[in-house]
This record gives sequence, structure tokens and C-alpha cells, in this order.
Amino acid sequence: MTQPEPGTVVVTDAGSGRYTQRVTTAGHEFLADEPESVGGADAGPTPYDLLLSALGTCTSMTLRMYADRKGIPLTRTTVRLRHDRIHARDCERCETEVGLISRITREISLEGDLDDAQRARLLEIADKCPVHRTLSHEIAIETHAV
Repeated sequence: MTQPEPGTVVVTDAGSGRYTQRVTTAGHEFLADEPESVGGADAGPTPYDLLLSALGTCTSMTLRMYADRKGIPLTRTTVRLRHDRIHARDCERCETEVGLISRITREISLEGDLDDAQRARLLEIADKCPVHRTLSHEIAIETHAV
């Protein structure tokens, strides 16, 4: 298979497991799968692992870029994420009032000789990472058969 152009991701059956998928980007290739407990081969991260990875890596990279640009002594960032589903009525800040909604919990650990103002500003910047903005706004997904 030829490499897709930058900005395009191609996902195909890997042919090695019931749910195992080969993910190809412009410069990388890896497997995604489901755990054995649901019939997969556990040959790679799950789709939700990949979604959380996108948010976590974007958060950490955005914080690094900001800290470098502003001369903030951030030495390490660790982002821990979890996805679950909760009843809409249990969400204080959600527009949806009925049924279940997805919730992503993100914990950010900031290391370095940071004062309280720098820590607070970095947490504000975390919400400005492009993937966070994408997930927080309306998303239109268009599907076409080829």
C-alpha cells in the first residue's frame, strides 16, 4: 500500500484478527484492535485508547509549545485520561438532559519550578489544544462510499 498524503489516515482490515486493523498515516503504520474479552486479539490500542491518546498528546504538546514560547520552566507533563459514559442528568455543565453522554476525565501533572500563576495559566492553555477544541465543538462526519 502506498503511504497516504499528510493529514489522511487509512484504516484497513489487518487480516490477522477478527477486529485487528492496520492504521496507516503519511509516515507511520500501527495496529488497532479490541481486547480479547470482546473477541479481539489485543494486537494494539482500542479505538477509545486512540481517541484519548489524541487528546492527551495534543494537550501535552500544546503545553510544551506554550511553556517554551513564554519561558515557563515546565520540565515534564503527564496527562492521564479516562473515558466513560454517565447519565446526562448527572452532568452539571451539559446541554443534554436525557440519556447517556460520554465523559472524558483528564488529569494533568505539571513538573518544574512553577509558581501558582504559571500552573493556573498552563491549565487554561490545556483547554485550547486543537484536539480539545475539536472534541468540545460540534463535529460533522460525512461518509461517502467509493
